[in-house]
Amino acid sequence: MRAVVRKHLPKGYREVVEGKIIAYQVPLTPADHRGRPLWYAALAAPKSYLTLHLMPVYASPPLLARLKAGFNAAGKRLDIGKACIRFQRAEDLALDTIGEVVASVPLEEWIAVAAAAWKR
Repeated sequence: MRAVVRKHLPKGYREVVEGKIIAYQVPLTPADHRGRPLWYAALAAPKSYLTLHLMPVYASPPLLARLKAGFNAAGKRLDIGKACIRFQRAEDLALDTIGEVVASVPLEEWIAVAAAAWKR
């Protein structure tokens, strides 16, 4: 799963490890958004399952629809919360669709989406 995310990650995002989570985030800058890194995606193993967090899916109904359609077309079951996909093995996922979703939001666009959300 990590290889799929890294392969499709748009330029500029940085991979970091925070505790037990591998996060892909907007690097911090001096004039930063609320003093914390802005996460784009993350991988974790919280209990007896794995999770892939795709933050843009929460912010974009069309991306969520694309994700659902991709899982459906691949014959895979999508177990998702707001932006958290739960799974047991990478084979349980529609990896091509996840790659497309990861690749779909350039860094500058993600920063603009987050800034617009904070203004609301």
